[in-house]
Amino acid sequence: MPQIDRPLLESKVQSDWIDYNGHMYDAAYAHVFSLAVDRFMTAIGIDSDFRDKQHYTIYTLETHLRYLKEAYAGQEINVTVQVLDYDKKRLHVFFVMENKEGERLATSEQMLMGINMKERRSAPFPDTIVKSIIDLAKAHEGTSIPDEAGQTIGIRRT
Repeated sequence: MPQIDRPLLESKVQSDWIDYNGHMYDAAYAHVFSLAVDRFMTAIGIDSDFRDKQHYTIYTLETHLRYLKEAYAGQEINVTVQVLDYDKKRLHVFFVMENKEGERLATSEQMLMGINMKERRSAPFPDTIVKSIIDLAKAHEGTSIPDEAGQTIGIRRT
């Protein structure tokens, strides 16, 4: 079963991730969440060996990134994941980036899709991957869906 009792990704904010405002720039947040997707893929069994032999991978179809607090050079960060939903080809996941004090710095809600790389088209998850996804989803059962999940962008009018 994939490990869920620890962060997928533990890192420090790199100095080249800092912008002219003195905090982590927006693309760096996306970069960190992209690295977390790679770790997630490995956790469910889609590592480089699997990709090479099975010609199968995951693409990101959509992402909704929320910036909640500033992150600074040298700051320790970690990223966790929660499976919100899945079907035979897609995963709806929610990543949280926190500092070492456990404060949320950013979230990234994503829709991921399994891809047959020979055809470069969507394809059902292989059976071994389905088992990992089911195990992970079961481990997340009973966990509340984050308030940020499923929200749309818009200007609220009064």
